[in-house]
Amino acid sequence: MVNISSPSRLKDRVVLVTGGGSGIGRAAALAYARNGCKVVVAGRRKAELEATVRLIVREDADAFAVSTDVSVAESVRGLVAATIDRYGQLDIAFNNAGSEGKFAPITELTEADFDSVVGVNLKGVWLSVKYEIEAMLSRGQGGVIVNTSSFLAEGATVGSSVYSASKGALIAMIRAVALEYGPRNIRINNILPGAINTPMFERLGGPTALATLAAFTPLRRVGSPDEVGEVAVWLSTDEARFVTGQSILVDGGFTIPGMR
Repeated sequence: MVNISSPSRLKDRVVLVTGGGSGIGRAAALAYARNGCKVVVAGRRKAELEATVRLIVREDADAFAVSTDVSVAESVRGLVAATIDRYGQLDIAFNNAGSEGKFAPITELTEADFDSVVGVNLKGVWLSVKYEIEAMLSRGQGGVIVNTSSFLAEGATVGSSVYSASKGALIAMIRAVALEYGPRNIRINNILPGAINTPMFERLGGPTALATLAAFTPLRRVGSPDEVGEVAVWLSTDEARFVTGQSILVDGGFTIPGMR
């Protein structure tokens, strides 16, 4: 992995990372810390969040954890309020919390299956964006928001109807938000990870599924959480200051159209 981190790159900016207890969220939280951010780590599993905070502290960065259910408005409001109480500002948000739910043909899925996935992947991001922007507007200094969508927003696999719908909706959502708040210097983009070696992919199929996806990826490998986290950091820097309303694939070329 090429380390392009610099403590001055995002010095003293405050970032909020949801789903920060493991996988892409943990990798991104550490990457933000290495680039000078103060980090708020949020999620539902307290022990994992605290483990992420310990790793960040080892990087000589400031961080704390907030147990949060992003599908509940009051919980998200409390998370943003805790961030402001601790640091007095919110500059960057990486909305990464997500749920794969159940992968099965649509006739085998229930309304509860639909509600649980959409509640986190779409409603949870919508709520997070709403309250994050309110905090950014109150300070008047602009801000950056990055959301985790998925390569399955650009494609599908058998059983992904609910997951693909929840992640695809984020592409449409940020276009509107980019138009609404670009004039207030708030940028918003999505990352669409492909096959990444994370606990979620372990649950969905493990090494066999990852090996199969790697074989059909032009780079002939799966990605690491760090590689996604570094893209989130880049989108949050002034290097990407003219990028907004975009959904960027980080999938090793898997979704390039072609014969397979």
